Amino acid sequence: MGSTNEPGNHALIFGASGITGWAITNALLSDYPSPDAFSKVTALTNRPLSKEQAQWPESSKLQLVSGIDLLMDGGQQGLEKEMQSKIGDMSTVSHVYFFSYVMDLDPAKEISINVTLLERAVTAVENLSKNLKYVVLPTGTKAYGVHLIDKFPFTPPLAENLPRIPEPYASEMFYYNQLDMLASLAKGKQWTWCEVRPDVVVGFVPNNNVYCLAQALALYLSCYAAVAGPGASVEFPGTAASWTILSNDSSQDILAKFSIWASLHPSETGGQAFNVADNARPSSWSEKWPVICEFFGLKGVGPPPNGGSGPQPGEYLVEHVETWRELEQKHGLQKGRVEGNERSFGGFPYFIMTMFNFDRQMDMSKLHETWGDEKVETDAKGAWWTAFERFRRAKIIP
Repeated sequence: MGSTNEPGNHALIFGASGITGWAITNALLSDYPSPDAFSKVTALTNRPLSKEQAQWPESSKLQLVSGIDLLMDGGQQGLEKEMQSKIGDMSTVSHVYFFSYVMDLDPAKEISINVTLLERAVTAVENLSKNLKYVVLPTGTKAYGVHLIDKFPFTPPLAENLPRIPEPYASEMFYYNQLDMLASLAKGKQWTWCEVRPDVVVGFVPNNNVYCLAQALALYLSCYAAVAGPGASVEFPGTAASWTILSNDSSQDILAKFSIWASLHPSETGGQAFNVADNARPSSWSEKWPVICEFFGLKGVGPPPNGGSGPQPGEYLVEHVETWRELEQKHGLQKGRVEGNERSFGGFPYFIMTMFNFDRQMDMSKLHETWGDEKVETDAKGAWWTAFERFRRAKIIP
């Protein structure tokens, strides 16, 4: 099988407090795929994060390091010096999971920042460890042009062998620049890499996260249940068109597990892209919304029959902030999740649940053929309820 599953593997996760970085760290510390697959797990976070906040399993393998700035003024040399001093056993790093990202609304800046982040990180690991074997890089369905809405037509299912989107849009897609740079860096080296392509990633984060739809819905529906009472109906916050479109959710656990598995099987996965989702059967919000709302004791129903949408999660929370403060007090919840949060983007749920009003299901055959008998699958309840239970355990929701 071409596995590099020998003891001594050292995982370095960039962006370990993000949706997927958190899940990769969690899976490794939960001994996926086996207790001896990795002997060390180094989780890097930009902002300080305690082990208690992180909610990961207790493990002697974990090394948690905060505050390494990939864009630091000291350049490549300064970065390597800092990594060398802050990261124990840096010389043994074998597997890199690069899940750091900086959003910028200016495409040119977004490309420049995110290519620099990746290049600096991988170059530093190459220079400091002779043991590097594999790099995992996430992209997403934006690689197929889904974010362009009406500008660029495509026909699902979205398969990995589709060509890149055309110009002028291709030049504004930072994924492509990152992939080209990574392929160039790896050429002729002992290490290889792969690209994982999820759609919406469903999961838990210990800190506020711009792109965490599960967090936005968990806060909203917890508040809604407190205001409207058990068993109340909640109208879908999208439209009649977005209610029925087909897509594939990507739970953080399955994305994490495939990322790890791929990195341990370079001969099957190296230099390739993989769609990653919970299963091969696409689903719609009409199927998922009632399941999501059920967790909170609510009845999820479609959008208003006369057109329009149900309440928008961000706006609803602003309107009922006093109720949320009462919930924080009553249940001893973490504060700062609803108000004064510079790391949330109120428009994201609207974009995902309303603007995405077209089918964008993915072809999952390549993933399932490659992963074979070791493949992992789940359904809407498995993905969303697991995330909500983690938010509850972390005292982010009641």
